Amino acid sequence: MDLFDTISPIDYRYYGDSPAFLARMQPYVSENANITYLLRVEVALVRMLAEWDICSASVADQVEQASRGIKADEVYDEERRVHHNIRALVNCIRRRIPSESRPFVHLFATSADIMDTAAALRYKELVRDVLLPDLIDLEQRLISLATTYADQPQIGRTHGQHAVPTTFGYALALYVSRIGSRIESINKAHKNLRGKFSGAVGAFNALSLHCADDPAVLELELMESLGLKPVEPSVSSQIVEPEPLTDLVYSVISCFSVLANLADDMRNLIRNEIAEVVDRYTDEEVGSSTMPHKMNPKNFENVKSLWKEFMPRMSTVFMDQISEHQRDLTNSASARFIPELFTGFCYATLRMNDALAKVQPNRARMLDNLETSKHHVVAEPLYIMLALHGFPDAYDTVMQLSRESRRTGVTLLDLARGRADLAPYFERFSSRHNRILSDPTTYVGAAPTRTVAVCDYWELNCDTLRRVLQSEREASKSLPCGRLIHQSSSNGSS
Repeated sequence: MDLFDTISPIDYRYYGDSPAFLARMQPYVSENANITYLLRVEVALVRMLAEWDICSASVADQVEQASRGIKADEVYDEERRVHHNIRALVNCIRRRIPSESRPFVHLFATSADIMDTAAALRYKELVRDVLLPDLIDLEQRLISLATTYADQPQIGRTHGQHAVPTTFGYALALYVSRIGSRIESINKAHKNLRGKFSGAVGAFNALSLHCADDPAVLELELMESLGLKPVEPSVSSQIVEPEPLTDLVYSVISCFSVLANLADDMRNLIRNEIAEVVDRYTDEEVGSSTMPHKMNPKNFENVKSLWKEFMPRMSTVFMDQISEHQRDLTNSASARFIPELFTGFCYATLRMNDALAKVQPNRARMLDNLETSKHHVVAEPLYIMLALHGFPDAYDTVMQLSRESRRTGVTLLDLARGRADLAPYFERFSSRHNRILSDPTTYVGAAPTRTVAVCDYWELNCDTLRRVLQSEREASKSLPCGRLIHQSSSNGSS
């Protein structure tokens, strides 16, 4: 199919438009990838059957070899015939192996044993191999910007109004912290994804025919061979408990919201009337089809727009927690869209990283904007200084003087210094306090030091997590049923 014959913008505009992004995501989010992960679980099952002396190792070898050649189109052709996706997959394996080996394919399993376990494995590896590493790259980009501009004074804004000064680095450090906490949440959630192998109603009916004493032990062994765990203590219906996947999606959507908030803040700073951030463009880029002078903060707008599309899908994931009795199929279609959600988030992460690489703070404009409000933002330090030195009505007095200043155009400090009742208090102010009143750009509190502290903390955490993820990737290859199927990337290999 031509890429532009597809329906979803994910395919023709985002996922499919970037060869590098496609190559990284395809092994996890494509339908070929889905089939590959299902096959990996079926192979792992037969491997464990051999471990349990139910079949020979040669049968497991045959199943693994057969699975290497199976592609999604073959499975879907078979599904059109039998009208069952997992039985179609099983049939594709069975037709490739000798008749005496066929009884051991899918033995003891129900469809959800394979699908839920494959989904957990698929999303766990996607998060470990792509989503978290890219998010850590973005975090480190923010850390670099925040530390570089830790001392750069900038007017603070609350309710869209000039507040008191901060620094540009400190404003970014907030996002360093917020994204850092979301990285931890995503990491915790993806490690908690669970598989199952407990049969048609989750009560181990089929497995108990082989192991009547404690069939849950066999489930645990199979999950461990794949690098997963069952729910502890092991219990399920036909489907795995949905909360671990719900928690993962929620943590990703929560992080997506932070990216959207950062996108809003940055594109507002780029606005002409603020202009505290400059967005760099190439000579070939076009901002308007009719206004040659105009350029747009499109990267930040794209992140916000993608968030608007995928954030509401969280409600569908919540609804997918509900399944009647031991199982119904009301989540069958909706759950198939979860890879789109992860893909949209991963794309937005890269787009945000690219956008931040192109922005440059406008130091002069930051100081200009501070200058326009410097006679007003001294209200807070003045009131605090007066209160600290015992003036009884400091807040109300400064508020009245501030409003008078706006009416008359006389500066707040000149009005305050003209008050006889305030003169004794001005005499008690330290040189540091007087410097702040005369130059509000120095009234940034602990912003520079807290910026460095926050960035140091999260840089260490991210460096540690990156090493852990790399170690986990290497360790997964040595699992008994680690990466059993190594197909070409076009066939969905990971």
